[in-house]
Amino acid sequence: MSVLFTFPGQGGQRAGMLHALPAHAETTHTLEEASDTLGYDARSLDDAATLRSTVAVQLCLLIAGVAEARVLRAHGHEPDMVAGLSIGAYPAAVIAGALEYADAVKLVELRGQLMETAYPSGYGMTAIIGMTQRAIERLIAQVNSDVFLANINAETQMVVAGSDAAMQRLSTLAIEQGAQRSERLDVAVPSHCALLDEPAAALADAFKNVVMKRPRIVYLSSSIARPVFDGARLATDLASNMAHQVRWRDTMRLAWERDARLAIEMPPANVLTRLTSATFNEGIAVSCSETALSNLGALIEREHARAI
Repeated sequence: MSVLFTFPGQGGQRAGMLHALPAHAETTHTLEEASDTLGYDARSLDDAATLRSTVAVQLCLLIAGVAEARVLRAHGHEPDMVAGLSIGAYPAAVIAGALEYADAVKLVELRGQLMETAYPSGYGMTAIIGMTQRAIERLIAQVNSDVFLANINAETQMVVAGSDAAMQRLSTLAIEQGAQRSERLDVAVPSHCALLDEPAAALADAFKNVVMKRPRIVYLSSSIARPVFDGARLATDLASNMAHQVRWRDTMRLAWERDARLAIEMPPANVLTRLTSATFNEGIAVSCSETALSNLGALIEREHARAI
């Protein structure tokens, strides 16, 4: 049996999330390395006011994911595979050994800047709960303007991206036609759709100056719901994922088919844990934010023991 580390995307960020990381040498090292790369104290990124910036949010998610995974590794708890949703793909690539952490910090900072510059206001993302992919696609066709299906997170949990006005029209239609609820996410840009094609192309240019390696452990792309084994292809996957639809449901099915039976979500929340639980109904999905390190270690050791 295998252990999967999952890394969340925007929306679950919390004020103080970096300060809430485990008190450990690996946490200190991860924060200091980020600070050295950025040229300022990375700990300043996680207050409520700063987290209104897409750049700050994405950097915090990168730093938190890498730090927590490094702490688990320092205690001898290794994953067999990794997967990240959106920005979560970057810490996943770092932990897989495909991308140097300092390079990831620079790229994520640029990624956030490109996205924020392209859409400084008036756009974002909305979760629609209680409707299937086909039903949402029919509603999008009716709205027919500035709104896209961005994330297929679960059987009846979709996320759309687009302009505020278009998302509001779609939300109204969805509730009228039986959706359980519509929830505007704490995301200030329209990710995972064609609106970000140009920023993705600019980020791809930056990747030309970065050395990407073959992952040491299995890296699952949530854009294509497939493993990526080649460094160059992984660079393309990372650069383009801001403009590509997220297929989280299919990615978790793939992880299950590859014998993952324990999914552990990196900080700061439990969004992926709830989404993954539907697929891991005969396995275990937990979040680091809600589970003691000793308990996480016991779960990982038990799962690896089953594989022997």
